[in-house]
Amino acid sequence: MPTRTILVLCAAVLVAAMAGAPFVLNEGFLRLATECLLLLTMAQMWNLLAGYAGLVSLGHQVFVAFGAYSLFMTAGWLELTPIWVLPVAPLVSAIVAAVIAVPLFRLREAYFSIAMWVFAEIIGALTMKSSFAGGTAGLPLATSKLIDFDWFEPIMFWLAAALTLGTIGALYRLMISSFGLGLMSVRDNDLAAMSVGVDVRHNRFVAFVLSAAGCGLAGALNFMGNLYIAPLAAFDVNWSVYMMFIVIIGGIGTLEGPILGVIIFFGLREIMTGPLGLSGGWYLVGLGVLAVVVMMLFPRGIWPVLRDRIGVRLLDVHRTPPCPAAAMALNELSGRTPG
Repeated sequence: MPTRTILVLCAAVLVAAMAGAPFVLNEGFLRLATECLLLLTMAQMWNLLAGYAGLVSLGHQVFVAFGAYSLFMTAGWLELTPIWVLPVAPLVSAIVAAVIAVPLFRLREAYFSIAMWVFAEIIGALTMKSSFAGGTAGLPLATSKLIDFDWFEPIMFWLAAALTLGTIGALYRLMISSFGLGLMSVRDNDLAAMSVGVDVRHNRFVAFVLSAAGCGLAGALNFMGNLYIAPLAAFDVNWSVYMMFIVIIGGIGTLEGPILGVIIFFGLREIMTGPLGLSGGWYLVGLGVLAVVVMMLFPRGIWPVLRDRIGVRLLDVHRTPPCPAAAMALNELSGRTPG
C-alpha cells in the first residue's frame, strides 16, 4: 500500500478517535490528553527550529507567554469569549519573533541560545512589574463568565487535537517541499547551503517565526484551560526544558520522535507521581537521568533506532541521494558530464 494512502487512513482514524474521545473519557483523562497534545505541539515547534533549522533556543517560553497574555488581555478588552480571539495569540508571538530575529540572527550557536534565554528573562521581569499585565499576581480570564463549562473541556480537547494534527501535517508538507530541503541543508552546513544558492537567513527566519507562532497558540490554549495566568508560570523555563527533553529523547530532526517523547515524558511523570508516590520534582530527576542515558546510548534519540529496526517510515522526510549509477544516468539524459 502506498505511503500516502497509509498516512490518509491513519489521519482519518485519528480524527475519528479524537472526535469521539470526549464522549468516552472522563474529565481527568480528557484534561491530561489536552495537556499532552499541547506540549506535543510545542515540542514539534521547537523541533522545527532546532532539528531542521539548526537553531537551539533556550527561551521559547517567551512565545508561550506572549501568546497566553495576548489572549487574556485581548479577550478582556473586547469582552469576547476567548475562543474567538485565539488567532491573536500566534499573530503576536510571530510578530515578536520577526522583530527580535533581526538582532538575534547576528549571533551563532551558543550565543543565540543564551540570547534567547536572556530575552525571555527580561520580558518576564518586565511583565512582573507591569500593572496592566497584572504584575506578579497575574490575570484571571476576564470573560470566563461567557464560557459554557458543560462543553469547555471537550472543546479544549478538540482545539488541542486540531492544532496538533494540523501542526504535524503542515510540518510534513513543509519538510518534503523544496523549502524543507533547503532548511535541512542549512542545518547540516549553512556555508555549503549558501554556496548552492539557499537563502540561509530567510529560511531560518521563516522557521523561527513559525515556531514562535505555534508555541504562542499552544500556550494560549494551555492557560485558557486554567482560566488564569501568572508570570512565574507563563515564563517558566521548564517550558523550554520540556520541549528539549521530548525532542531529544524521542529523536531530534524527526516528526515521529516528539510523539514518542511525549508518551515517555507523561508516562514517566504519571508513574512516578502516581503508583510510586514520589511528590515534588522527583519525576524531573527521573527525566534527567533518562535523558542522560538516552543521549549516551542513542545520540539521535530513541525513534531513529526503532525506525531502522522495524522499517516504519510514515512521516520520514529524509532524502536519499541517488546512487552513482543513477546519477550518471541522469547526467547522460540531461546531456551533462559529471565532474
